[in-house]
Amino acid sequence: RRSLMAAGLGLALPPSLAIAAPPAGGRLAFAVFRNGDRVGEHLMRFSRSGGGVDVSTEAEMIVKLGPVPVFRYTHTATERWRDGDFAALSTQTNSNGKRERVSAEATGAGVRIEGPGGQVNAPAGTAPLTHWNTAAFDGPLFNPQLGKLLKVSVSRGGRERVQTAAGATVAATRWSVRGEAEIDNWYDEGGVWAGLRGRLEDGSTLLYRRL
Repeated sequence: RRSLMAAGLGLALPPSLAIAAPPAGGRLAFAVFRNGDRVGEHLMRFSRSGGGVDVSTEAEMIVKLGPVPVFRYTHTATERWRDGDFAALSTQTNSNGKRERVSAEATGAGVRIEGPGGQVNAPAGTAPLTHWNTAAFDGPLFNPQLGKLLKVSVSRGGRERVQTAAGATVAATRWSVRGEAEIDNWYDEGGVWAGLRGRLEDGSTLLYRRL
């Protein structure tokens, strides 16, 4: 459950992709569902800065057994992109009481990542899998909660209708991820992240529906 909720699901897509434009209003939010029950929200805010984009993320989820909380998860992140390239990331996560921190910075030699498992020196072009930005799919990806490089395979599907939290549907392109994780991501006609479906370690299904 932890790896999926942390968005630790790597994609490696072949085409060269331009950085996605921030969504209208500079805000992107999702309602999060587990096996059909709403368990939390995932909110991202975008701002233009220094020729690039700054992104802040807040995610909070609570899974209950009846009225009793059995799993709590919070994740915050700050992310910087400059001139279309990943520049830096800092995250803090509390996964049911286990606290984790990750920092990453692009250098002249590549990307230096500090995480719970120690330092990783990743090649140039490595970026965090934070889902919103399809430009990240053009190179290696790392888990923004655990700070480790990801190994997955990805295939592109066709255009589909994906449901929003309000019950409407939008046309979107699906990308299927298989390997360390099982997940489908959708992106609308403007390239904005539109939805997510993944399978957790306990066999349950996680859905993101855009607010």
